[in-house]
Amino acid sequence: MDQVVTARTGNNLSPYRVFPRDEWAALREDTPMTLETAEVIRLRSVHDRLDIAEIEEIYLPLSRLLSLYVAATQRLFRAQQRFLNTVDAKVPYVIGVAGSVAAGKSTTARVLQALLARWPNVPKVDLITTDGFLFPNAVLEQEGLMDKKGFPESYDLSALLRFLSHIKAGRRPVRAPVYSHLVYDVVPNDVVEIDRPDILIVEGVNVLQAGRPPKDGKAIPFVSDFFDFSIYIDADEDVLRRWYVKRFLALRGTAFRDPKSYFRRYSGLTDEQASTMATDIWTRINLVNLEENILPTRQRADLILKKSESHRIAEVALRRL
Repeated sequence: MDQVVTARTGNNLSPYRVFPRDEWAALREDTPMTLETAEVIRLRSVHDRLDIAEIEEIYLPLSRLLSLYVAATQRLFRAQQRFLNTVDAKVPYVIGVAGSVAAGKSTTARVLQALLARWPNVPKVDLITTDGFLFPNAVLEQEGLMDKKGFPESYDLSALLRFLSHIKAGRRPVRAPVYSHLVYDVVPNDVVEIDRPDILIVEGVNVLQAGRPPKDGKAIPFVSDFFDFSIYIDADEDVLRRWYVKRFLALRGTAFRDPKSYFRRYSGLTDEQASTMATDIWTRINLVNLEENILPTRQRADLILKKSESHRIAEVALRRL
Protein backbone atom coordinates (compact mmCIF):
# COMPACT_ATOMS: atom_id res chain seq x y z
CA MET A 1 0.00 0.00 0.00
CA ASP A 2 3.02 2.24 -0.57
CA GLN A 3 1.13 4.65 -2.80
CA VAL A 4 -1.73 5.00 -0.34
CA VAL A 5 -0.15 5.70 3.03
CA THR A 6 0.79 9.26 2.10
CA ALA A 7 -2.82 10.20 2.81
CA ARG A 8 -2.13 9.97 6.53
CA THR A 9 0.69 12.52 6.31
CA GLY A 10 -1.61 15.21 5.03
CA ASN A 11 -0.96 14.85 1.31
CA ASN A 12 -4.36 15.87 -0.08
CA LEU A 13 -3.34 14.68 -3.52
CA SER A 14 -3.85 11.09 -2.39
CA PRO A 15 -7.28 9.69 -3.32
CA TYR A 16 -7.42 7.71 -0.04
CA ARG A 17 -7.84 8.40 3.64
CA VAL A 18 -5.89 5.81 5.63
CA PHE A 19 -7.00 4.58 9.05
CA PRO A 20 -4.90 2.57 11.50
CA ARG A 21 -6.81 -0.36 12.96
CA ASP A 22 -7.85 1.40 16.18
CA GLU A 23 -9.15 4.50 14.40
CA TRP A 24 -11.17 2.39 11.97
CA ALA A 25 -12.59 0.26 14.82
CA ALA A 26 -13.96 3.40 16.50
CA LEU A 27 -16.15 4.03 13.43
CA ARG A 28 -18.29 1.04 14.38
CA GLU A 29 -20.20 3.23 16.86
CA ASP A 30 -23.35 1.35 17.91
CA THR A 31 -23.46 -1.19 15.07
CA PRO A 32 -24.66 -4.40 16.77
CA MET A 33 -22.71 -7.66 16.67
CA THR A 34 -24.97 -10.20 14.96
CA LEU A 35 -22.64 -13.18 14.49
CA GLU A 36 -21.89 -15.91 17.01
CA THR A 37 -18.42 -17.42 17.47
CA ALA A 38 -19.51 -20.69 15.83
CA GLU A 39 -20.70 -18.79 12.75
CA VAL A 40 -17.39 -16.95 12.47
CA ILE A 41 -15.54 -20.28 12.51
CA ARG A 42 -17.73 -21.59 9.69
CA LEU A 43 -17.19 -18.46 7.60
CA ARG A 44 -13.40 -18.43 7.61
CA SER A 45 -11.22 -20.21 5.07
CA VAL A 46 -8.74 -23.01 5.75
CA HIS A 47 -5.73 -20.82 6.56
CA ASP A 48 -7.52 -17.73 7.87
CA ARG A 49 -7.56 -16.69 11.52
CA LEU A 50 -10.74 -14.68 11.48
CA ASP A 51 -12.12 -14.13 14.98
CA ILE A 52 -14.73 -12.06 16.79
CA ALA A 53 -12.28 -9.21 17.33
CA GLU A 54 -11.69 -8.93 13.57
CA ILE A 55 -15.43 -8.81 12.96
CA GLU A 56 -16.00 -6.15 15.62
CA GLU A 57 -13.03 -3.94 14.74
CA ILE A 58 -12.94 -4.22 10.94
CA TYR A 59 -16.09 -5.68 9.43
CA LEU A 60 -18.75 -4.04 11.60
CA PRO A 61 -17.49 -0.54 10.74
CA LEU A 62 -17.36 -1.61 7.09
CA SER A 63 -20.91 -2.96 7.37
CA ARG A 64 -22.02 0.39 8.79
CA LEU A 65 -20.31 2.27 5.94
CA LEU A 66 -21.89 0.04 3.30
CA SER A 67 -25.33 0.46 4.88
CA LEU A 68 -24.95 4.24 4.48
CA TYR A 69 -23.79 3.86 0.87
CA VAL A 70 -26.65 1.53 -0.05
CA ALA A 71 -29.22 3.80 1.59
CA ALA A 72 -27.82 6.81 -0.29
CA THR A 73 -27.94 4.90 -3.58
CA GLN A 74 -31.55 3.90 -2.93
CA ARG A 75 -32.48 7.53 -2.24
CA LEU A 76 -30.81 8.57 -5.48
CA PHE A 77 -32.69 5.84 -7.34
CA ARG A 78 -36.04 7.08 -5.99
CA ALA A 79 -35.13 10.67 -6.87
CA GLN A 80 -34.37 9.62 -10.44
CA GLN A 81 -37.67 7.73 -10.60
CA ARG A 82 -39.54 10.89 -9.60
CA PHE A 83 -37.59 12.98 -12.09
CA LEU A 84 -38.21 10.59 -14.98
CA ASN A 85 -41.69 9.62 -13.80
CA THR A 86 -40.85 5.94 -14.20
CA VAL A 87 -41.58 2.79 -12.21
CA ASP A 88 -38.33 0.92 -12.90
CA ALA A 89 -37.63 -1.89 -10.45
CA LYS A 90 -34.64 -1.21 -8.21
CA VAL A 91 -31.50 -3.08 -9.16
CA PRO A 92 -28.97 -4.77 -6.85
CA TYR A 93 -26.19 -2.82 -5.18
CA VAL A 94 -23.09 -4.65 -6.42
CA ILE A 95 -19.94 -4.99 -4.30
CA GLY A 96 -16.72 -6.31 -5.86
CA VAL A 97 -14.06 -8.08 -3.77
CA ALA A 98 -10.61 -8.44 -5.37
CA GLY A 99 -7.11 -9.50 -4.36
CA SER A 100 -4.46 -12.16 -4.80
CA VAL A 101 -4.83 -15.90 -4.45
CA ALA A 102 -4.56 -16.75 -0.71
CA ALA A 103 -5.33 -13.17 0.39
CA GLY A 104 -8.62 -14.12 2.05
CA LYS A 105 -11.13 -12.78 -0.47
CA SER A 106 -13.59 -15.62 0.09
CA THR A 107 -13.63 -15.08 3.85
CA THR A 108 -14.19 -11.34 3.44
CA ALA A 109 -17.01 -11.92 0.95
CA ARG A 110 -18.76 -14.48 3.19
CA VAL A 111 -18.45 -12.30 6.29
CA LEU A 112 -19.88 -9.30 4.48
CA GLN A 113 -22.74 -11.39 3.15
CA ALA A 114 -23.57 -12.63 6.66
CA LEU A 115 -23.38 -9.18 8.25
CA LEU A 116 -25.23 -7.28 5.53
CA ALA A 117 -28.06 -9.83 5.48
CA ARG A 118 -28.72 -9.07 9.17
CA TRP A 119 -29.42 -5.41 8.88
CA PRO A 120 -32.75 -4.41 10.50
CA ASN A 121 -34.56 -4.41 7.14
CA VAL A 122 -33.16 -7.92 6.39
CA PRO A 123 -31.95 -7.33 2.83
CA LYS A 124 -31.42 -10.22 0.47
CA VAL A 125 -27.66 -10.59 -0.10
CA ASP A 126 -26.28 -13.00 -2.71
CA LEU A 127 -22.67 -13.96 -3.38
CA ILE A 128 -21.00 -15.30 -6.51
CA THR A 129 -17.38 -15.89 -7.45
CA THR A 130 -16.00 -15.31 -10.92
CA ASP A 131 -14.50 -18.82 -10.85
CA GLY A 132 -17.68 -20.07 -12.50
CA PHE A 133 -16.87 -17.92 -15.52
CA LEU A 134 -13.50 -19.57 -16.11
CA PHE A 135 -13.37 -21.49 -19.36
CA PRO A 136 -13.71 -25.25 -18.76
CA ASN A 137 -10.44 -27.15 -18.40
CA ALA A 138 -10.95 -28.78 -21.80
CA VAL A 139 -10.95 -25.34 -23.43
CA LEU A 140 -7.99 -24.12 -21.38
CA GLU A 141 -5.99 -27.21 -22.30
CA GLN A 142 -6.85 -26.81 -25.97
CA GLU A 143 -5.72 -23.17 -25.87
CA GLY A 144 -2.60 -23.90 -23.79
CA LEU A 145 -3.89 -21.83 -20.88
CA MET A 146 -4.00 -24.34 -18.00
CA ASP A 147 -0.93 -22.69 -16.43
CA LYS A 148 -2.67 -19.34 -16.75
CA LYS A 149 -5.84 -20.28 -14.95
CA GLY A 150 -7.01 -17.18 -13.10
CA PHE A 151 -5.30 -14.83 -15.57
CA PRO A 152 -7.71 -12.48 -17.42
CA GLU A 153 -7.49 -14.53 -20.63
CA SER A 154 -8.73 -17.68 -18.85
CA TYR A 155 -12.21 -16.22 -18.26
CA ASP A 156 -15.24 -16.18 -20.52
CA LEU A 157 -15.40 -12.41 -20.24
CA SER A 158 -18.37 -12.09 -22.58
CA ALA A 159 -20.44 -14.38 -20.36
CA LEU A 160 -19.41 -12.54 -17.19
CA LEU A 161 -20.22 -9.14 -18.66
CA ARG A 162 -23.55 -10.44 -19.95
CA PHE A 163 -24.37 -11.78 -16.47
CA LEU A 164 -23.57 -8.45 -14.79
CA SER A 165 -25.43 -6.50 -17.46
CA HIS A 166 -28.55 -8.57 -16.82
CA ILE A 167 -28.14 -8.07 -13.07
CA LYS A 168 -27.97 -4.31 -13.46
CA ALA A 169 -30.89 -4.35 -15.87
CA GLY A 170 -33.05 -5.87 -13.12
CA ARG A 171 -33.71 -9.14 -14.93
CA ARG A 172 -34.86 -12.12 -12.88
CA PRO A 173 -33.59 -14.67 -12.42
CA VAL A 174 -30.07 -14.42 -13.82
CA ARG A 175 -28.04 -17.64 -13.98
CA ALA A 176 -24.33 -18.06 -13.31
CA PRO A 177 -22.20 -21.18 -13.89
CA VAL A 178 -20.84 -23.11 -10.91
CA TYR A 179 -17.18 -23.95 -10.27
CA SER A 180 -15.89 -26.84 -8.15
CA HIS A 181 -12.57 -26.34 -6.36
CA LEU A 182 -12.56 -30.07 -5.67
CA VAL A 183 -12.43 -31.11 -9.32
CA TYR A 184 -10.79 -27.81 -10.33
CA ASP A 185 -13.26 -27.20 -13.14
CA VAL A 186 -16.58 -25.66 -14.11
CA VAL A 187 -19.44 -28.06 -13.32
CA PRO A 188 -21.31 -28.95 -16.55
CA ASN A 189 -25.02 -28.08 -16.62
CA ASP A 190 -24.95 -26.65 -13.08
CA VAL A 191 -26.01 -23.06 -12.42
CA VAL A 192 -26.85 -20.79 -9.51
CA GLU A 193 -29.82 -18.44 -9.88
CA ILE A 194 -29.56 -14.83 -8.74
CA ASP A 195 -33.08 -13.47 -8.34
CA ARG A 196 -32.87 -9.70 -7.91
CA PRO A 197 -31.15 -9.46 -4.51
CA ASP A 198 -30.81 -6.13 -2.70
CA ILE A 199 -27.05 -6.63 -2.65
CA LEU A 200 -24.81 -8.84 -4.80
CA ILE A 201 -21.20 -9.53 -3.81
CA VAL A 202 -18.91 -10.51 -6.71
CA GLU A 203 -15.58 -12.03 -5.62
CA GLY A 204 -12.60 -12.80 -7.84
CA VAL A 205 -8.89 -12.15 -8.38
CA ASN A 206 -9.27 -9.98 -11.46
CA VAL A 207 -12.64 -8.27 -10.99
CA LEU A 208 -11.01 -4.80 -11.02
CA GLN A 209 -9.23 -5.44 -14.33
CA ALA A 210 -9.58 -2.51 -16.70
CA GLY A 211 -7.85 -3.51 -19.92
CA ARG A 212 -7.06 -1.25 -22.84
CA PRO A 213 -9.71 0.80 -24.66
CA PRO A 214 -10.27 0.01 -28.34
CA LYS A 215 -8.42 2.13 -30.87
CA ASP A 216 -11.64 3.40 -32.44
CA GLY A 217 -12.65 4.99 -29.13
CA LYS A 218 -15.94 3.12 -28.80
CA ALA A 219 -17.06 2.46 -25.24
CA ILE A 220 -16.58 -1.11 -24.03
CA PRO A 221 -17.69 -2.41 -20.63
CA PHE A 222 -15.36 -3.66 -17.92
CA VAL A 223 -16.42 -5.88 -15.02
CA SER A 224 -15.78 -3.10 -12.52
CA ASP A 225 -18.14 -0.76 -14.41
CA PHE A 226 -20.99 -2.70 -12.81
CA PHE A 227 -19.73 -2.26 -9.24
CA ASP A 228 -21.20 0.28 -6.85
CA PHE A 229 -18.40 -0.34 -4.35
CA SER A 230 -15.16 -2.32 -4.57
CA ILE A 231 -12.77 -3.80 -2.00
CA TYR A 232 -9.16 -4.96 -2.47
CA ILE A 233 -7.61 -7.38 0.03
CA ASP A 234 -3.93 -6.49 0.23
CA ALA A 235 -0.82 -8.12 1.74
CA ASP A 236 2.91 -8.14 0.98
CA GLU A 237 4.03 -10.62 -1.68
CA ASP A 238 6.25 -12.69 0.61
CA VAL A 239 3.41 -12.95 3.13
CA LEU A 240 1.00 -14.13 0.42
CA ARG A 241 3.50 -16.77 -0.67
CA ARG A 242 3.83 -18.13 2.86
CA TRP A 243 0.03 -18.22 3.24
CA TYR A 244 -0.32 -20.07 -0.06
CA VAL A 245 2.26 -22.69 0.92
CA LYS A 246 0.68 -23.14 4.35
CA ARG A 247 -2.76 -23.58 2.78
CA PHE A 248 -1.37 -26.09 0.28
CA LEU A 249 0.10 -28.14 3.12
CA ALA A 250 -3.20 -28.05 5.01
CA LEU A 251 -5.23 -29.13 1.97
CA ARG A 252 -2.80 -31.97 1.30
CA GLY A 253 -4.18 -33.73 4.39
CA THR A 254 -7.84 -32.82 3.79
CA ALA A 255 -9.44 -31.96 0.43
CA PHE A 256 -6.55 -33.38 -1.63
CA ARG A 257 -7.26 -36.85 -0.17
CA ASP A 258 -10.71 -36.94 -1.73
CA PRO A 259 -10.72 -39.45 -4.63
CA LYS A 260 -12.44 -36.83 -6.81
CA SER A 261 -9.86 -34.14 -6.10
CA TYR A 262 -7.91 -32.78 -9.05
CA PHE A 263 -4.94 -32.42 -6.71
CA ARG A 264 -5.11 -35.94 -5.24
CA ARG A 265 -1.66 -36.67 -6.71
CA TYR A 266 -0.21 -34.24 -4.18
CA SER A 267 -1.79 -35.85 -1.10
CA GLY A 268 1.11 -38.26 -0.55
CA LEU A 269 3.90 -35.70 -0.73
CA THR A 270 6.16 -35.17 2.27
CA ASP A 271 6.19 -31.75 3.95
CA GLU A 272 9.37 -30.83 2.11
CA GLN A 273 8.08 -32.03 -1.26
CA ALA A 274 4.74 -30.27 -0.76
CA SER A 275 6.45 -27.01 0.22
CA THR A 276 8.66 -27.19 -2.86
CA MET A 277 5.69 -27.93 -5.12
CA ALA A 278 3.55 -25.15 -3.64
CA THR A 279 6.38 -22.63 -3.92
CA ASP A 280 6.91 -23.58 -7.55
CA ILE A 281 3.20 -23.17 -8.38
CA TRP A 282 3.15 -19.84 -6.58
CA THR A 283 6.23 -18.53 -8.37
CA ARG A 284 5.33 -19.73 -11.88
CA ILE A 285 1.63 -18.88 -11.83
CA ASN A 286 0.16 -16.97 -8.91
CA LEU A 287 2.99 -14.48 -8.42
CA VAL A 288 3.06 -13.67 -12.13
CA ASN A 289 -0.69 -13.11 -12.14
CA LEU A 290 -0.39 -10.94 -9.04
CA GLU A 291 2.35 -8.74 -10.43
CA GLU A 292 1.05 -8.45 -13.98
CA ASN A 293 -2.72 -8.34 -13.50
CA ILE A 294 -3.99 -8.14 -9.92
CA LEU A 295 -1.75 -5.72 -8.05
CA PRO A 296 -1.97 -3.00 -10.75
CA THR A 297 -5.74 -2.84 -10.08
CA ARG A 298 -5.38 -2.15 -6.35
CA GLN A 299 -5.66 1.62 -6.75
CA ARG A 300 -9.00 1.20 -8.53
CA ALA A 301 -10.68 -0.08 -5.36
CA ASP A 302 -12.90 2.08 -3.17
CA LEU A 303 -11.52 0.39 -0.05
CA ILE A 304 -8.19 -1.37 0.57
CA LEU A 305 -7.83 -3.74 3.53
CA LYS A 306 -4.13 -4.18 4.32
CA LYS A 307 -3.33 -7.43 6.14
CA SER A 308 -0.37 -8.22 8.35
CA GLU A 309 1.26 -11.66 8.40
CA SER A 310 -1.05 -12.68 11.26
CA HIS A 311 -4.00 -12.26 8.84
CA ARG A 312 -5.25 -9.37 10.95
CA ILE A 313 -6.12 -6.21 9.05
CA ALA A 314 -3.68 -3.53 10.18
CA GLU A 315 -4.81 -0.63 8.03
CA VAL A 316 -7.86 0.49 6.06
CA ALA A 317 -7.69 2.91 3.14
CA LEU A 318 -10.97 4.49 2.02
CA ARG A 319 -11.24 6.40 -1.23
CA ARG A 320 -12.18 10.03 -0.78
CA LEU A 321 -15.49 11.17 -2.26
